[in-house]
Amino acid sequence: MKPDTKPSRPFFSSGPCSKRPGWSLDALEGALVGRSHRAKVAKARIQEVIEKSKSILGIPEGYVCGIVPASDTGAVEMAMWSLLGARGVDMMAWESFGSGWVTDVLKQLKLDDARQLKADYGKLPDFNEVDFNNDVVFTYNGTTSGVKVPDLDWIPDDRASLTICDATSAVFAMNIDYRKLDVVTWSWQKVMGGEGAHGMIVLSPRAIERLESYTPAWPLPKIFRMTKGGKLIAEIFEGATINTISMLCIEDALDGLRWAESLGGLSALIARSEANLKAVADWVDTRDWIDFLAEDPATRSNTSICLKITADWYQALPEEEQAAKAKQLVALLEKEEVGYDFGSYRDAPAGIRIWGGATVETADIEALLPWLDWAFDEIK
Repeated sequence: MKPDTKPSRPFFSSGPCSKRPGWSLDALEGALVGRSHRAKVAKARIQEVIEKSKSILGIPEGYVCGIVPASDTGAVEMAMWSLLGARGVDMMAWESFGSGWVTDVLKQLKLDDARQLKADYGKLPDFNEVDFNNDVVFTYNGTTSGVKVPDLDWIPDDRASLTICDATSAVFAMNIDYRKLDVVTWSWQKVMGGEGAHGMIVLSPRAIERLESYTPAWPLPKIFRMTKGGKLIAEIFEGATINTISMLCIEDALDGLRWAESLGGLSALIARSEANLKAVADWVDTRDWIDFLAEDPATRSNTSICLKITADWYQALPEEEQAAKAKQLVALLEKEEVGYDFGSYRDAPAGIRIWGGATVETADIEALLPWLDWAFDEIK
């Protein structure tokens, strides 16, 4: 039988993610629309996003943080095109976005001294194989695989190279030792449920030193340039964005950060996300038809919670029929207005991907889970 209770907010997309509880367009009422983003008051608002982000996340002293074009993708590309090539690079990938960075380095930058350390969906590469004489590029959380790095203990403090981390579905939801990272990128539309289009980038002093001492062999588009005359363009990290920014998006980002502060900051955000993962894990433990895509419980993402259907009849189907059945399950619940956009990523194994970031209420996930049982029975 159909469950009686539906989620109050059936938004489980992994990007753009659910807005914070209680959000409405009224949150944007104070947006500086119609004002130049170069105006003093607008720059102050932009800088407030930067400072609150650094404060909540605990970014180390001496690191800089800026807002850049083109979401997390733009921030990662900016880092790779500006910093790579000075030495070899180890590219780590265990899901589609990490694989995309590998493609960019090998086929676009065409770096000869580049190694791939790859793993299948559900697994992590062997970190013992990383050569820290090389720069290292990796995702902290595999958004499309639901597999996260459990910690950064494998990164030495005395490394000669730079670590470049795409952390877009990890920041504000996981404890990250930023001292182990030289470049960190993310976008607002992930854990904080903000609007898209803009990204954020954090640089360590070591990354800044690389920028000021190394010039890539290839031309850099304007939106990737972080130096001028061999020096860091400090204004980028002080509220003067490279190109025009949306003041509506700025206001929305600030709203999310203020909400985070009202909860108690990073620890509260992490607790909310981990409670969401626990609700799913407790449910999975009592079901025989579904399991986590992540093989090691220590690597289970608490944001992009990826699940696979393990029932014998389903596993006996050809892959294309499995994918069709998984899509049917998602479509059934979307029709019932129970849950939206929680199917697996197009390049990932067929299954379910429930966003469990801090803006999602655990009660809504708990209300969704019995509906998944119902939908599974319907697709048999």
